[in-house]
Amino acid sequence: MRELNLIGAGKVGQVLARCWWQAGVAKPQRILNRSTDSAAQAAAWIGAGAPQAADQPFPPASLWMLSVSDDQIAAVAQQLADSQVLRPGDVVFHCSGAKASAVLAPVQACGALIASLHPVRSFADKDACAAAFAGTVCSLEGDEGALQILESCLHAIAAETVRIRAEDKLVYHAAAVFASNYLVTLMDTALAAYEAAGIPRDMAQKMAEPLARLTMDNVFRIGTEKALTGPVARGDWALVRQQSAAVHGWQPEAGQLYDAMVTLTAALAARHHSAK
Repeated sequence: MRELNLIGAGKVGQVLARCWWQAGVAKPQRILNRSTDSAAQAAAWIGAGAPQAADQPFPPASLWMLSVSDDQIAAVAQQLADSQVLRPGDVVFHCSGAKASAVLAPVQACGALIASLHPVRSFADKDACAAAFAGTVCSLEGDEGALQILESCLHAIAAETVRIRAEDKLVYHAAAVFASNYLVTLMDTALAAYEAAGIPRDMAQKMAEPLARLTMDNVFRIGTEKALTGPVARGDWALVRQQSAAVHGWQPEAGQLYDAMVTLTAALAARHHSAK
């Protein structure tokens, strides 16, 4: 079993550490977090590990997970390199979806192998996430030796892995933002539009839910082209122009969103028609 030190104990880090510990893949040793109390809470939830004092040296470990915010990764990597605790062949990885492994260059200069590991799922509920982590797709990029070790660790907890190129990380992460974060914003806009039309919020949710759920089911069952319906798919451009004007009159920002969606939806509809 590999030793694992955690710097930062966000939800992603805690879930991975707990899954690896329960599967006998890695044993969490020390956890450095914003406070000793939060590190102790993380250790209790993971089921292993102990808080690490910021002014004390870490014990050696073959795995180092940096589960910190994106803007802290470079500084933490430099501090870890300066600590001189790393050994050649130790694996240091971060969990950012947007940052590439190159941000860990300081530890690579110490002989460590570097990588980025990004699980493609929502971590809003870490208990549910840890219980159902099997099947989660995790993207990886970095040093070959690090990737082989992390792939082995992830496959041991029934996760799937895919390798990506470092230069594609930002567009890759934007895909996840579209599929998750912006989908929430889009649904919030839809509910607000129902309310603007005089529909109470609770009834708006009842109206929107079957549309959203059935549409997403269709997207993954028959593909985006065949799942598309509505005025753009039908080519009803007079209605599209009328709706655009109405939405702009209600809320200019939502009107801009509507128009942007028309452009992309028209391209999608064209793909569908050309494939027939």
